Amino acid sequence: QAQLEESGGGSVQAGGSLRLSCAASKFPFSTYNMGWFRQAPGKEREGVASISDGGDITDYADSTEGRFTISRDDAENTLYLQMTDLKLEDTAMYYCARGPQYPLTPTQRLRADFYNKWGQGTQVTVSS
Repeated sequence: QAQLEESGGGSVQAGGSLRLSCAASKFPFSTYNMGWFRQAPGKEREGVASISDGGDITDYADSTEGRFTISRDDAENTLYLQMTDLKLEDTAMYYCARGPQYPLTPTQRLRADFYNKWGQGTQVTVSS
């Protein structure tokens, strides 16, 4: 059964950086769109960034563009999220998710309902 396991979360001061990793296994990782989502307490899950199979198309939430970078290493079956200039409002549980094997439209790429496999999440806490 397909598995996703996130790591790299932690506590950081505002303005700091973290890199999240997501190790994928038991499915052909390189053929799937992938994404990062986050959910803060009392809020809905929101799309943070997405990347197409092959890595040539990336999308970001307005709140993260310019600060976060999504990437993938298909040889290592790993998805990454480099986060810089972290803000208090970035505090959330971050989830790695597997999307479909077909191309997503721009309006679909950050929608959770187009992703059907999720990791357990890794907590990111930003303090002042």
